[in-house]
Amino acid sequence: MKFAIGVSYCGAGLDGWQSQPSGNTVQDHVERALSEIGGEQIALTAAGRTDAGVHASAQVAHFETDADRPESAWVRGVNSLLPASIAVQWAVPVAGDFHARYSAVSRTYRYVLYNHAVRPALLAGRAGWFHLPLDLEKMKEAASYLVGEHDFSSFRSAECQAKTPVRVMEAATVRASGAYVLFDFTANAFLHHMIRNIVGCLVYVGKGKHTPAWISELIVVRDRQRAAPTFSPDGLYLFNVRYDARWGLPAFAGMMPFGLDFR
Repeated sequence: MKFAIGVSYCGAGLDGWQSQPSGNTVQDHVERALSEIGGEQIALTAAGRTDAGVHASAQVAHFETDADRPESAWVRGVNSLLPASIAVQWAVPVAGDFHARYSAVSRTYRYVLYNHAVRPALLAGRAGWFHLPLDLEKMKEAASYLVGEHDFSSFRSAECQAKTPVRVMEAATVRASGAYVLFDFTANAFLHHMIRNIVGCLVYVGKGKHTPAWISELIVVRDRQRAAPTFSPDGLYLFNVRYDARWGLPAFAGMMPFGLDFR
């Protein structure tokens, strides 16, 4: 059978999603737990690969197995074998042609930034931080230039292995929630470090280093060296992966920390 699972995790202290020799990645931990429950070697394929220190409230993955287990075993049973920072939220059987990565219609990432003179304590490692006041309206205007189909080379890491830097950004929004600034980005796919590089540029605009139109200039020049440094991974979350309704995947419950207005 083929199963899809929903996974949430805090990336602090983990080496990202993708399996590494260290064995300390989300994929490594979940595959070991699934294999123990299934009594056979089980491999996972995810909707997206998150870097070290990056979190997910809504990662989706699939696996195939010959093991006959109740669906609850793939959730509660697996969770009993996982570190506290990783939890399977649901598991459902899916059609054989479902693919966690290629069946996804879009992905949404959220960056949570604490904008305060003093660094965060309760959300240390789970929110980015910038100490100077930021102009929210200018960052909103700057983000609007990102929407559409563009070559995002100015926001692409040197290690990016994507075949093309062209992506379709469906939405890019900025809003405040108390002392937090929430950056939401929805696209068909993302480049390596793309969101963290964009956030760094929007912060430059927000602090007054550049005008909002600078973002459109960066898109045109397609030069990573002209953009801002890569921002911290601490506040980045894989927030949603959207699939066609025909797959029948469950919705994720709200899992952003401390019940703040992060909807």
